[in-house]
Amino acid sequence: MSAGYAELHCLSNFSFQRGASSALELFQRAKKQGYQALAITDECTLAGIVRAWQAAKSVELPLIIGSEVRIENGPKLVLLVENLEGYQALCRLITRARRRTQKGQYQVLREDFSEPLPGLLALWVPDAVDDFAQGHWLKQVFAERLWLAVQLHRGQDDARRLNDLLALARELRMPAVASGDVHMHARGRRALQDTMTAIRYHLPVADAGLRLHPNGERHLRSLDVLRDLYPAALLDETLNIARRCTFDLGQLRYQYPRELVPEGHSAASWLRELTERGMRERWPGGASEKVRGLIDKELGLIAELGYESYFLTVQDIVAFARREKILCQGRGSAANSAVCFALGITEIDPDRMNMLFERFLSKERNEPPDIDVDFEHERREEVLQYVFQRYGRGRAALTAVVSSYHGAGAVRDVAKALGLPPDQVNALADCCGHWSDQAPPVERLREGGFDPDSPVLRRVLSLTQQLIGFPRHLSQHPGGFVISEQPLDHLVPVENAAMAERTIIQWDKDDLDAVGLLKVDILALGMLSAIRRCFDLLRRHRNLDLSLASIPSEDAPTYDMIGRADTIGVFQIESRAQMSMLPRLKPRKFYDLVIEVAIVRPGPIQGGMVHPYLRRRNKEELESYPSEELREVLKRTLGVPLFQEQVMQIAIVAADYSPGEADQLRRSMAAWKRHGGLEPHKDRLAAGMKKKGYTAEFAAQIFEQIKGFGSYGFPESHAASFALLTYASCWLKCHEPAAFACALINSWPMGFYSPDQILQDARRHHLQIRPVDVRASDWDCSLEPLTGAQPAIRLGLRMIKGFREDDARRIEAARSNGAFADVADLGERARLDARAQELLADAGALRGLAGDRHRARWEVAGVQKQLGLFAGLPSQEEGAVALPKPTVGEDLLADYNSLGTTLGPHPLALLRGELKARRCRSSKELLAVEHGRPVSVAGLVTGRQRPGTASGVTFVTLEDEFGNVNVVVWRDLAERQRQVLVGSQLLKVDGRWEKEGEVRHLIAGRLSDLSPLLDGISVRSRDFR
Repeated sequence: MSAGYAELHCLSNFSFQRGASSALELFQRAKKQGYQALAITDECTLAGIVRAWQAAKSVELPLIIGSEVRIENGPKLVLLVENLEGYQALCRLITRARRRTQKGQYQVLREDFSEPLPGLLALWVPDAVDDFAQGHWLKQVFAERLWLAVQLHRGQDDARRLNDLLALARELRMPAVASGDVHMHARGRRALQDTMTAIRYHLPVADAGLRLHPNGERHLRSLDVLRDLYPAALLDETLNIARRCTFDLGQLRYQYPRELVPEGHSAASWLRELTERGMRERWPGGASEKVRGLIDKELGLIAELGYESYFLTVQDIVAFARREKILCQGRGSAANSAVCFALGITEIDPDRMNMLFERFLSKERNEPPDIDVDFEHERREEVLQYVFQRYGRGRAALTAVVSSYHGAGAVRDVAKALGLPPDQVNALADCCGHWSDQAPPVERLREGGFDPDSPVLRRVLSLTQQLIGFPRHLSQHPGGFVISEQPLDHLVPVENAAMAERTIIQWDKDDLDAVGLLKVDILALGMLSAIRRCFDLLRRHRNLDLSLASIPSEDAPTYDMIGRADTIGVFQIESRAQMSMLPRLKPRKFYDLVIEVAIVRPGPIQGGMVHPYLRRRNKEELESYPSEELREVLKRTLGVPLFQEQVMQIAIVAADYSPGEADQLRRSMAAWKRHGGLEPHKDRLAAGMKKKGYTAEFAAQIFEQIKGFGSYGFPESHAASFALLTYASCWLKCHEPAAFACALINSWPMGFYSPDQILQDARRHHLQIRPVDVRASDWDCSLEPLTGAQPAIRLGLRMIKGFREDDARRIEAARSNGAFADVADLGERARLDARAQELLADAGALRGLAGDRHRARWEVAGVQKQLGLFAGLPSQEEGAVALPKPTVGEDLLADYNSLGTTLGPHPLALLRGELKARRCRSSKELLAVEHGRPVSVAGLVTGRQRPGTASGVTFVTLEDEFGNVNVVVWRDLAERQRQVLVGSQLLKVDGRWEKEGEVRHLIAGRLSDLSPLLDGISVRSRDFR
């Protein structure tokens, strides 16, 4: 009898749409079945191997790292890693196979085996039992490191197949070994595995035929079953192979690049030199003792942990951006670092803020730092390519993000695979849009036209529930770079990203910490692009040379504007929830903005901290502190903990946590909803606080607040970094509104608001907007001078839907050589095809050359030119053909269809009579309505937002000719009238008006879709969760 078994061929769900179980499920099952080891051999990938390693450690079962590959026009192999050399060989092989094809595919060639692959063992899975030629070739490649895999799955011919394969092995003098070709941890996943196969082949399960496995035997079978199927020698051989595979991911040794250190310096001395230079620039009069102490402490810890080269790399990237005049700013926990401030990476002055460096870097945490830097979203690619060029593609790559199945996508794929018709697939996906842990409510299914008791529907939903959370494919991280001293493919396989000139490693950003890889986040931020564009416009048109550092601080008119919630288009405080908070919090200084940015977040809201803070701020409640030492921690937020750093400091001060222990508390806060883990801290906090004289009630209160933070607690340093951009954008909107609005539109898409909403807001601020006109418009919107006032905004050709930038640039170039005489002259000199000219005519951009839209379309069609052939014939009309002018409604419809906005009357101005007949008030009339009164309003739906913290509440923004109305739709109403809520473009709301000071909103009681009144005008809502 065999002593045991090790499964050597097993796919996890990182063999996308093949493996039907997670690594954790596989290891838990293998442990329960008494296996001695388990190999994870996903197809030409190591994307899931870090998670498999963690799963293996959690159940104390050895992991064998490997990969299944199919050689082009050749055999299938299972390659198993014996040692570090073998792991590196496998990474290089996968990298070559992935890099020579497009994303999602691979190509392994025979030539890949022309050089030795030391440390790799191979299992050959023959396609035929008489495949002698392939076997002889493989023996030449692998010699004694090759086995013939015998895979038996209770087929009718198992006995004959076993005899034939053993005969083939004897003929080739090759050892044989048992192998399961496992696709799932348990037989119960067979239906899901079949469904995933159908999804992979884009077929219904009913048509998948032989592509499906004939039975459910590709699971982790019991030892008794395996002994019935295989000779003992084949089972014993699995253990012999497992004993040879001793490599563990913990043996990887990652080194950060060192070439940035000049001769004569060590990394530590060069980092200190750059930090000292930065200190002289930041503090020309000399740094304070506090700052010097912080920097010395940080540099000491950075050196002790060996991260000097990491800081030098980030500094080098930021220095490149500054040289190229690319706006950038560090954020996140790195803003807790005085060294980062001195190096120019972050902008939070440690003299102005209470820094908690352990939030960023901690010896107890034993985890690499993570520095996030935002760059202009339109110029970030320059920074990415700089990194690739500086370090080479062999040593620099972006991290991957595992894109997982979610509600709508999962149910759509499953429903297609089970053969539902397209209209039902779409309707069901719509019902399941926000499915996470639970299936959609029965009422929503019925509303979508489905019978919740239908067996087919129940099967679709059951399989969808199993599929949700499974990895679907690898995506590119927005900007997380891994850079290495050694070639990256010695550590992890590298593959092509979907975007040209990009490569990614196969590990998700969350896997990097487990194996000690450092990541630099080079992120894109639209507001930085908008601010830079605004500075350029002011320099060119207003002779103002501004920078982020030179914007006047603590400006009273700016705070007045913020207090009125006049913040459409600015950074971070532009959402409906933020705008509702602003009149209550009334920021008057920078730190108020830091709080404003952080307070409208799930952490403070769920922790019940918002209302106590507001009451204390408005003198409705007295500040109170349990002790003087906690007063120092909480006095800036009036005794109410709002930031992660404060929770950590409370643990340090009141419960004697070390800084490292406090950071572990923060990490437990971030994960407790998903994994638990906070309860040990409850007892630890209570005991520590009791020892220092705090009551049990206070300890329990603090613990509940910590739980409230969940995964959403905001670092103070991060809020402060964002608040800098919040203030800058508000100052620009307040003092240079034309340039700011122009820059926002030119930087779109970004933020909460569409160009139409930004322009409507600009008009309400009495800015002059001039239409798109080929005689004056560039590709971008631009400024045109007005005497003694803000400049006018000239709409750019970018506003025209479908118009190409290269056509616009040719128009600009041709116009620089002289004005256009007519439409024909424009088309000829700018080399515009018929499509481009038609788009210009539809947009009204030819008004100055041809008249109204009707005449412009007529000219573009060449009708006038053709009429010239008949000039000698008698005519009742002299000159141009008489065409009717467009009506106001026709122009309005054409504006929205072509530009997405109008400079004519607002659609609701034309409908006001109809709306009055329906007893709808305007946003202007609402200002005079008393609190609590029932009212009806109607408006264009310009935004829907359902924050995760709002208990299912949806915030809707309605726009009319006078302004906006904020509507609150409670969960019950949203569920009952979901189709009206999500499908309406013109929405009527009957409800109750609420007004408290500057805070005004309508509580919806009934929704009505009035979209047919728009008569074809299409208005796009910006919807957020």
